[in-house]
Amino acid sequence: MNSKSKTFIILAVLFLANLLAWQSVFYYRSQSGKLEVTFLDVGQGDAIFIRTPQNHQILIDGGPDPKVLEKVAQELPFWDRDLDMIILTHPDKDHLFGLLEILKSYKVDNIVWSGINKDTDIDAEWERLKESEISKEGAKETDATAGQRIIAGEAVFSILYPFGNSPTSSSGGGNEDSLALRLDLGQNSFLFCGDIGFGEEQKMIDSKSDLAARVLKVAHHGSKNSTSEKFLQEVKPDLAIIEVGQNSYGHPSGEVLTRLSKSGINTLRTDKNGDIKIVADGNNFSIANR
Repeated sequence: MNSKSKTFIILAVLFLANLLAWQSVFYYRSQSGKLEVTFLDVGQGDAIFIRTPQNHQILIDGGPDPKVLEKVAQELPFWDRDLDMIILTHPDKDHLFGLLEILKSYKVDNIVWSGINKDTDIDAEWERLKESEISKEGAKETDATAGQRIIAGEAVFSILYPFGNSPTSSSGGGNEDSLALRLDLGQNSFLFCGDIGFGEEQKMIDSKSDLAARVLKVAHHGSKNSTSEKFLQEVKPDLAIIEVGQNSYGHPSGEVLTRLSKSGINTLRTDKNGDIKIVADGNNFSIANR
């Protein structure tokens, strides 16, 4: 090997070492010991990436296409291919499809969902990939129902809906069967509502569930059939997030935007604001990218 080749190899090794060092610095600097909840801009669908103070990495829903892979990759260092938990609120394509791509690309330790599907091709693929992850990678599956709690270090998830694992909708796995869950860290709380509607909101109110939350993920992309005034009075959020993209459904509806405005709730939208990252320390929260 001539001296030129040796020099090239040495420079290449130094370059790679420097690159890895900067990746490490960037990654560990991002670990602030705080809760990070990022509402990902994946178009007309839901995908929420959560990192707890103890560095648990959790994804709620996956959006309507593979775009979530790019988004999750931005939240993790390139060598990290592990997620502690994925949560599927319900098996509509705009929540489920991206999770299929996640299961193909990442090792997932825990899979949480209602256990109710719609008996479609996409559901069959979900079952196949989920069972593969369970058998090959040792993932644990949980069929979530109201009353269950999932503890991730200092952060605690409480399942608020549905009540039981039998489908409410006639077809099974519809919006009426969406998981609704709350994430608590100290005085901070986040309420994730899937695609529930007025009926499910009222059931949770009638059940005397503690719905109070400082940040509300508005249900069903701002559908006019969700986020009632009574529900907002129970939740009393400081901030509302609408995950929405270009669509033909009229989301978010003017009625919902008016209800939020009349309630004095600051509202952000992924179609206008892009990815929205909330950082919380147990007492206060802030919007990191604004």
